Amino acid sequence: MKFQTTILSAALGAALGLAAFGAGAVTLKVANQGDSLSLDPHSLQESLQLSVTGNVYEPLVTRDKNFKLAPALATSWKQTAPTVWRFELRKGVQFHDGTPFTADDVIFSYDRTRGEGSDLQSAVGPIKAIRKINDHVVEMDTSSPFPILPDLMTNWYIMSKKWCETNQAVRPVDRRKGIENAASFRANGTGPFRVRERQPNVRTTFVRNGNYWGKIDGNVDEVVFNVIGNDATRVAALISGEIDIMEPVPVQDVERLKTASNLKVLQGPELRVIFLGMDQKRDELLFSNVKGKNPFKDKRVRQAFYQAIDVEGIKRTVMRGASTPNAEMLPPQVNGFAPDLAKRLPFDPEASKKLLAEAGYPQGFEVTMNCPNDRYVNDGAICQAVAANLARVGVKINLQVETKGTYFPKILRRDTSFYMLGWTSTTVDAHNVLYPIMSSPGEGGRGQFNLGAYSNPKVDELTLKIASETDQKKRNEMIHEAIKIHQDDVGHIPLHQQALNWAMKKNVDVVQMPNNDMVWKFVTVK
Repeated sequence: MKFQTTILSAALGAALGLAAFGAGAVTLKVANQGDSLSLDPHSLQESLQLSVTGNVYEPLVTRDKNFKLAPALATSWKQTAPTVWRFELRKGVQFHDGTPFTADDVIFSYDRTRGEGSDLQSAVGPIKAIRKINDHVVEMDTSSPFPILPDLMTNWYIMSKKWCETNQAVRPVDRRKGIENAASFRANGTGPFRVRERQPNVRTTFVRNGNYWGKIDGNVDEVVFNVIGNDATRVAALISGEIDIMEPVPVQDVERLKTASNLKVLQGPELRVIFLGMDQKRDELLFSNVKGKNPFKDKRVRQAFYQAIDVEGIKRTVMRGASTPNAEMLPPQVNGFAPDLAKRLPFDPEASKKLLAEAGYPQGFEVTMNCPNDRYVNDGAICQAVAANLARVGVKINLQVETKGTYFPKILRRDTSFYMLGWTSTTVDAHNVLYPIMSSPGEGGRGQFNLGAYSNPKVDELTLKIASETDQKKRNEMIHEAIKIHQDDVGHIPLHQQALNWAMKKNVDVVQMPNNDMVWKFVTVK
């Protein structure tokens, strides 16, 4: 009987989707270098996946066209005590299968997100408990005062308790272990678009949700999301008119596309810093010719790697100017950025060689570096440049470049010695970098993406205080101190802030978000 109910719900959902897509409907054809690795919104904290699934699922609090906080599944929120937040939930909202949205779904999604397999634990880490006041009111208790809680929720999407239980998807898809479930390939959100057809790593088709509770500013009825990994092929598809919009634009093609009479290019700074991480926890690296010890535990080695990398050269030759070298793990647009700490250590191969010799590696050593080739702008080429830089100081890099579909599960299991990662502060606040990236790995998503396990007790202590401090001056002073400690430790190696480059037909109007989200309900095709 349960199986029949599932089939009936799926058929009803498909019928509703097809009813909304008829004659004269507007189709938007999107292309990206990679795919959303899953339709499960709690399975991977990766911007593209959150961008795609954010058109199907919704958070309690969202970002508007100006990137300001705005109501979504919550109509309002307020602090009723230093550690208590009350959220009024939107009434009359239905999931795509017709099930009403209630407080039970919020509590279920909280338990699911903080549980085993979730990659978004840091999004709910400060929440100690959620209480149901009634079907449309919940209260959240935080472990300590946490004034930016609403900002943290913009990528925490709410799932249907009933649907997950019916479809054996109570736990998130676990990318680290290769475990899949129904939420990998099917979706049941409250958002403006529903999934019609899923072909992983090829294309996914979405249609407008005819029962959507909110306003859809754009006129798109169907979105076909295409995966075109080859840069030249993706550009050719745009020029020929096979697709309507693409991102990222290969940096070498930006100027050419700007001059095309039927196309336009949108550019802007992204809130993402690309950086390198090193295993600083194991007593012996998993992938190195150094046995019996871990070179990365020595600050001199970490600094030697830092000073061997020519970020200006990478900007000039690899990024074609479309990057801004960073000394901090957050860009200038994020609260807490410290201008006086913005100067990088100098590129100095001779100083690098000297540091390696002092650390006991006068001939350098060998280590494997893990990188994706379809996640960040020119990611594979950046890693090749880094490897070439390090070779000049005697470090042999065994470079493993692969699709993000295999890359992310590997590094999230921490099966890596040296890796590339990019991070966007979704809260536009330094805490969203300090807590998941720079803090020691621990409970509640703390240090969840600190994959090399950098650890400094003082940074942990400051991060805890920063979370609850309401005096902005004191808070920024503590942020400054934590960033300075991390810099002095060379906890990670920041490379640059990458630029956003989207290209589209001139008849397509789109809002380019600084976190690289593409919100389809804002798109108009003229």
